[in-house]
Amino acid sequence: MALGTHDHADDPRNADIQIWVSGELVPRDKAVVSVFDSGFVLGDGVWEGLRVSGGHPAFLERHLDRLEEGARAIMLDLGMSRAEITDAIYATLAANEMTDGVHVRLMVTRGVKSTPYQDPRMTIGPATVVVIAEHKEPMPATVTEGITVFTSHVRRATPDTLDPRLNAHSKLNDIMACIQAYTAGADEALMLDPQGFVATCNSTHFFIVTRGGEVWTSDGRFCLAGITRSNVLEVCRGNGIASRQTTFSLTDVYNAAEAFVTGTFAGVVPVRTVDGRTIGTGARGPMVERLQGLYQAHVRADVTARTAAA
Repeated sequence: MALGTHDHADDPRNADIQIWVSGELVPRDKAVVSVFDSGFVLGDGVWEGLRVSGGHPAFLERHLDRLEEGARAIMLDLGMSRAEITDAIYATLAANEMTDGVHVRLMVTRGVKSTPYQDPRMTIGPATVVVIAEHKEPMPATVTEGITVFTSHVRRATPDTLDPRLNAHSKLNDIMACIQAYTAGADEALMLDPQGFVATCNSTHFFIVTRGGEVWTSDGRFCLAGITRSNVLEVCRGNGIASRQTTFSLTDVYNAAEAFVTGTFAGVVPVRTVDGRTIGTGARGPMVERLQGLYQAHVRADVTARTAAA
């Protein structure tokens, strides 16, 4: 069974990777955190996922901006400067001799607690910082043939309950939506905002292409500030493709010419069906194929600039 946009082939090299855990590179089977860690006990932390190409994490500054914004919002002291976090990522890549086809998960939790209780004042140590870099690429069929999507009854939270802009370790609402989608036979869940308008997917951002050729995504109030999402909108603006962040409903989705999702891991991925309705022809459409090429060029330009500056 497909695992949505994050489906990938197992790579035997990942069995022997070195993982960065709070200042030390350790083998995969030794990479552990305390059972009293805030992330394990409560999901108290923030994280980022990054793609590596040509030896460099693409759009690194934007990811670190979002990490720092989330940490400030939940009063989490990262305990490391931006330069130190960057060095940790590159040290992990170097230790594993990784340059391409790599996905990095950067995770920061509030640290070890004196007792398993929610109050942040029970934290007795510095933040726990983990960098996991794996040889991992999306399945080719995911990028060309796309995924199926099912609308979940689990809604996106409002900012006064759990701000959806936070890339926090607490992802239970997204997990519940994902479970509902795959038990219904789909690859990923489409999630609505509290008013019933389209917001996002459980692990990616959702777009449609209207029959008039415009690219639409949600107004952004109830979704994570996606890096790939913003890059696709930037690509549209730079290439004369009409695009909008707007409010739209499932009726608009069912009548779209094309649909796709975006995410750091797989980039731009077509959507074949939503709630059993075939979108367009049910195959990757011309706009999605064009955006895939433009986005890859955008990634290459970012990495080329990093290589030149190195």
